Amino acid sequence: QVQLVESGGGLVQPGGSLRLSCAASGSIFTISAMGWYRQAPGKQRELVATKTNNGNTNYADSVKGRFTISRDYAKNTVYLQMNSLKPEDTAVYYCKALFNTGNDYWGQGTQVTVSS
Repeated sequence: QVQLVESGGGLVQPGGSLRLSCAASGSIFTISAMGWYRQAPGKQRELVATKTNNGNTNYADSVKGRFTISRDYAKNTVYLQMNSLKPEDTAVYYCKALFNTGNDYWGQGTQVTVSS
């Protein structure tokens, strides 16, 4: 069993910053990648950023240059530093862990609202 616990969401003004955290616990020995996805009201869930165990990163075009994903492998935690936030970044942000087996687990989600 794997648990992913997210934190760091909230309300921020346009141009502001937030940092999301996601800590993994349980049977996590075979995690191969961790990442962040988001889902805005009425839209499909979309990739925001991922980072593999060997350090490869992938970002959605809409967040390149503004968001940075990082991992603390010792703490089994993934972070998402979000700068220059825009109203269109408003969504529920989900953490995902991908395993070598091909299975994946999701966190419960954390709300990010960008509004003045």
